Amino acid sequence: MMNFTKPLGQKLGVALLAMSALASCQGSRESVDLLVTNATVYTVDSTFAKAEAFAVKDGKFVAVGTSADLKSRFDAAKEVDAKGQFIYPGFYDAHCHFYRYSLGLSSADLVGTTSWEDVLEKLQAHRQKFPQAAWLLGRGWDQNDWPTKQFPTKEALDRLFPDVPVLIIRVDGHAALVNQKALDLAGVTAATPISGGTIARDAQGRLTGLLVDNATRLVSNKIPEPTPAEAAQLLLQGQQNCLAVGLTSVADAGLDRANIEQMADLQQQGKLHLRLYAMLNPTAANKDYYLKNGPILTDQLAVSSFKVYADGALGSRGACLVEPYADKPKETGFLLSTEKEYRALAKELAASKFQMNTHAIGDSANRIILNIYGEALKGQKDRRWRIEHAQVVTPADMPKFGQFGIVPSVQPTHATSDMYWAGERLGAERAKTAYAYAELLKQYGQLALGSDFPVEDINPLYGFHSAVARQDAKNFPKGGYQMENAISRPDALRGMTTWAAHAGFEEKRKGQIKPGMLADFVLMGTDLLAAPNEQLRNASVLETWVGGKQVFEKK
Repeated sequence: MMNFTKPLGQKLGVALLAMSALASCQGSRESVDLLVTNATVYTVDSTFAKAEAFAVKDGKFVAVGTSADLKSRFDAAKEVDAKGQFIYPGFYDAHCHFYRYSLGLSSADLVGTTSWEDVLEKLQAHRQKFPQAAWLLGRGWDQNDWPTKQFPTKEALDRLFPDVPVLIIRVDGHAALVNQKALDLAGVTAATPISGGTIARDAQGRLTGLLVDNATRLVSNKIPEPTPAEAAQLLLQGQQNCLAVGLTSVADAGLDRANIEQMADLQQQGKLHLRLYAMLNPTAANKDYYLKNGPILTDQLAVSSFKVYADGALGSRGACLVEPYADKPKETGFLLSTEKEYRALAKELAASKFQMNTHAIGDSANRIILNIYGEALKGQKDRRWRIEHAQVVTPADMPKFGQFGIVPSVQPTHATSDMYWAGERLGAERAKTAYAYAELLKQYGQLALGSDFPVEDINPLYGFHSAVARQDAKNFPKGGYQMENAISRPDALRGMTTWAAHAGFEEKRKGQIKPGMLADFVLMGTDLLAAPNEQLRNASVLETWVGGKQVFEKK
């Protein structure tokens, strides 16, 4: 009888050989910082591919694929089982006012007020909470949401707050109401000259306290700046609010060098995780410094553009229109500077490496700026100069976005906020070419999507919902507002990720989940590409990650 049992020494040899092979296999696996598996990953790459897993090293994605494949290839310091949840590239707000929003967190919140009396109650409550503040500030009122729809006047502010200057900014940021104390401090009288704005007067020629566009600066310039410590605290509070809704990058529209350097310092300290695309105010000081020192383009900070204002807002009738307002037949709005000044600035920036990003709401403002862009760029179609808002554009001017290579940077929630009264301002025919996002997308091939917060809410999913459903928070109107200009869900997601990055020359580092890109991503329990419209606004961000590090987790 033959014995098939191996000698003990031979058994040990086989075991040692197997262990050595296993160790060799493990040793060949690449070390990474993070491995995320068992997810539904919307990569938003050029093919809009989906994946199950990805690996991160040194703050960047290094591999994307199946869970099994990546587990076999990588040895991770941290592994996250996403449990089937949905992952998207970090959301990018292509047009907001992060600095102003953050500092405004100490002001009275007047968003959603339903009457002038409601505003006054909130101001009184805020004053009681902060009785020692040198100024009483507020933001967010909109007379279009009130029963009378009339602009308020300062009488009640003078009566309730005779000894403290008051400035409350309209929701669009283009008008403010102030009391007499504030007017006196600023030296504003009925005889004060103003260009590119309005100092409102009543029938007797007395100041009503309402200031529009450039006139608001006469008073706002007198408000003392917060201390650096106060500003830093508010900026970090603002950041936390942004991270909680999945924002990892923001384009801040209109900053000075001091604002940028303050935020850059917080980034360098590791406190400000948000990535910042900073648009410069076109002041002499900003141009003198930045045009000489060239654009700044790092993973954390991009300073490569100037933010210009062509006109005001539709709600305060400051938008510059070709034909008069339907509800004010003698008014057409106004430009905030002269065409000559815009043309000179465009020529100056065309000779530099900087973008020109211009706020243009009315169809006249859009026409003027598009034509000036075309003249200055002289056929350079990849300078990515932008029209911010592009809110009312005539059919004749629409093709110029594609012809001149101009990026439409739009805010979808403006359409669903303004739809209640935009027709009154514009008339039915002209309203058809307002908020025309699908048409703008057709012309340029991309849309950069933002919110304009604090004009609108900071949540990018509100914009996503408005873009695809053309409805507001009440899911009104049934069937959507001017649905011919709704965009698809994939395009809406592109607009708040890779297309937003493209608008700032950042598409090679942001906006997609693929190797080599910054590892910014958002984990959610909702499939934004498939969920019913009515679920989109209430979809929660569960986790936000920047550079492969978790910076927010929903409790």
